[in-house]
Amino acid sequence: MKTWPPCSSSLTTELSSLPVNSQLPWLRKVGERRIWSIRNEWFRSARLAQYPLLGSPETWLLLGGRGAGKTRTGAEWINGLARSIPPFAGHKHFRLALVGETLADVRDVMIEGISGIATISRRERPRFEASRRRLVWKDGQVALMFSSEDPESLRGHQFEAAWCDEVAKWRHAEDCFDMLQFGLRLGERPLQLLTTTPRPTRLLKRLLADPMVVKTHMTTQDNSANLAAGFLAAVERRYAGSVLGRQELGGELIEDRADALWSRGLLETAIVSTPRELKRIVVAVDPPASSRKTSDACGIVAAGLDGEGRAVVLADATLRGAQPQRWASQAVALFHSLRADRLLVEVNQGGEMASAVIRTVDPAVPVKAVRARRGKWLRAEPVAALYHQGRVLHAGRFAELEDEMCDFGPDGLSNGHSPDRVDALVWAVTELMPDHAAEPRIRELR
Repeated sequence: MKTWPPCSSSLTTELSSLPVNSQLPWLRKVGERRIWSIRNEWFRSARLAQYPLLGSPETWLLLGGRGAGKTRTGAEWINGLARSIPPFAGHKHFRLALVGETLADVRDVMIEGISGIATISRRERPRFEASRRRLVWKDGQVALMFSSEDPESLRGHQFEAAWCDEVAKWRHAEDCFDMLQFGLRLGERPLQLLTTTPRPTRLLKRLLADPMVVKTHMTTQDNSANLAAGFLAAVERRYAGSVLGRQELGGELIEDRADALWSRGLLETAIVSTPRELKRIVVAVDPPASSRKTSDACGIVAAGLDGEGRAVVLADATLRGAQPQRWASQAVALFHSLRADRLLVEVNQGGEMASAVIRTVDPAVPVKAVRARRGKWLRAEPVAALYHQGRVLHAGRFAELEDEMCDFGPDGLSNGHSPDRVDALVWAVTELMPDHAAEPRIRELR
């Protein structure tokens, strides 16, 4: 993946590299017009992720959360190309394209929005000709408006550069993008900037897989200085850790695995803010085969049974690379904090050692050993079915557990690791709902 090197040969960098007592003579030397331009350059407030220090790449994909500064970057980029402002461009670009989900989005967000081109343009504001669907600068530079709803409208046009906004929301994304590529044929080096909050669309996956595309990632938190007071705290309080929050605030690309037992949408429906009174609570432990940092994690998941006979996942306290005494202490602490009724331990990997370690931490904890006699997928299938029936809920967000659930297919996790969180979850739900989940053979430890 190509990234921005922290260096520049632009005019602005030359100024900032000079000692303070040498800057004023240098400014006088370059002339009054350049002085105004430099003093008002965006580099004074832009973040490094928004500022292509070595000039614009041929294809730049900018992924970010809501309010991360994507629109401002696109507007400054277009303004820089049209007016030949370093480091965006070394010459004026006269034929530009603005492509949005709809024409209204191009007008209301990309051009006239708070961070739009017309709003941020300093000194030389382009003229918006709504009837002709274009922006025009005084020296003849033109930016034409296009909508993803009508890919054919791009046919016949040609450009030196294009700004494509919210490409993950485009109606006919691939058709529109492909048609644009045929039009990027003016000048020595046609450019395009694609800004979007990520969604797992075919076009976005295609761009992310292309080694010639330069990718930049920004989060909402990165732009906190330019957001309304209290906004970030409010949305993080509501959405932190959720799939929606990770996508819309963190700018993450959240995908479902086609053959996984669970999906993101299914887990979203399972979230409850305040679970009802629970009749029974268990903590399930799936111990690792060793305590090395590279070994599997120790899955530790707690769940309870409510008055309507539904299982409620209460906590994910999984540890990776922990010594037996540490994960045993973690499991026992969770057991006591939830006032659980029983602690389940899978003994396939560690045998009697796992339960013995727990007894060294607290011999009074009631422990039940469970031994798997079928594969992980077969044991997880009936539990996944309970989710589809709405009989398993989550009392909050468990991002890492959800990631593992949505990546658990017939051949395990896509990264080859053991699904330890899922395993612990399956043991807990199976213990609470033995009549509905396929009950493994269980024996009490005396």
